[in-house]
Amino acid sequence: MTRDTTPLTFADIDRDEALLEAVAALHGETRAAFLRRAALGGGAVLAALAAPSAATAAGRLSDTDVLRFGLRFERLQATFYTEADRLGTVGRMAAAKQRWARTLGAHERAHVRIVKQILGDKAGPRPFFDFHGSTESEGAFTRTAVAMEDLTVALLTGVTPHMQDRRLSAALFGLLTTEARHAAWARNIAGTTPAANAFDDPRPVAEVRSIVDETHFVRARPRVRRRRHRPRFTG
Repeated sequence: MTRDTTPLTFADIDRDEALLEAVAALHGETRAAFLRRAALGGGAVLAALAAPSAATAAGRLSDTDVLRFGLRFERLQATFYTEADRLGTVGRMAAAKQRWARTLGAHERAHVRIVKQILGDKAGPRPFFDFHGSTESEGAFTRTAVAMEDLTVALLTGVTPHMQDRRLSAALFGLLTTEARHAAWARNIAGTTPAANAFDDPRPVAEVRSIVDETHFVRARPRVRRRRHRPRFTG
């Protein structure tokens, strides 16, 4: 079977040389300057990735802010998988695909529980979601799942190295590896290449928040469904 190597994302984003662009944006360097540093060897490249600029460090979010956004995003994903299952969309899929969707849904719900426990009373209220039909057909569900999993990996790649509490950083690295497996599994299910690029493109919270906002999946209040038929008499 011929696989489509086109990245499936929420927005049309050019991912060519994504690693270089991300590092240049992080450090305020030109690409040429970064390449000169990279010529010193792999250790220099890793050092460049690990050490944010002074401006970035000064303006970064607190660990609690990152976890609160992470919880919001995990709730989005958990609700997405749960809703597709409850609507019967998952049940209409082939057995292997059902197993994939239900496994990822169970993992996302577990992630929500864990992050809520860490945050305690700082977790904040659960938002409302409207997936605009993305959970109602197999094709839309699959494409959206791939995009969500890719975006999760990008977010964790962007925020994990900058957590101030090393215990939280270690926990997020464990979450990152799991989410990377989710993304590869989702891409394989969708018939696209599991690893589209040599490097993942890290994304900060602000960028991921903007991408999520563009989907209009998160709502301030519950969606009101209009009744198409009068309810049956059950008295």
